[in-house]
Amino acid sequence: MGRITGLFGVRGWVKVFSYTEPREAVLNYKSWLLRKQDEWQAATVAEGKRHGKGVIVRVEGFDDRDRSAELIGSEIGIWRSAMPEAGEGQFYWSDLEGLRVVRKDGSEVGTVGYLLETGAHVVMVVQGEKECLIPFVLNEVIIDVDLDAGLITVDWEWDD
Repeated sequence: MGRITGLFGVRGWVKVFSYTEPREAVLNYKSWLLRKQDEWQAATVAEGKRHGKGVIVRVEGFDDRDRSAELIGSEIGIWRSAMPEAGEGQFYWSDLEGLRVVRKDGSEVGTVGYLLETGAHVVMVVQGEKECLIPFVLNEVIIDVDLDAGLITVDWEWDD
């Protein structure tokens, strides 16, 4: 859902880089999971708001600047059960990670390692014989996503 990037003020508030659209939608969830060093811990948002181009939050139990500094670098997740169903033609990144990727001729490319936001569009990082970056553009580059079969079919040219 995002990550904690820095401190804001002296009363324990932190800056959040939100992956949600709009950015402040991360505040719709009061129960967060925070991951730092591969360990997830439950946390509760005491208060939060949009601030400039970003979001600021105060996490319960982190009421001063020194204590909140421990949160910097934490990834923000939420329980899957708290998320709405993805709409038609929409996918949660976590559902795409690990899927097999094939060309439209059926030849294997690899598996989705992770996705990243570039500003222009989302890019799949596909790991196979070699790592390749494929824009996640539905009906152009991404021909089909079959979650049940665990398969993404692409029409993408790259240097072999």
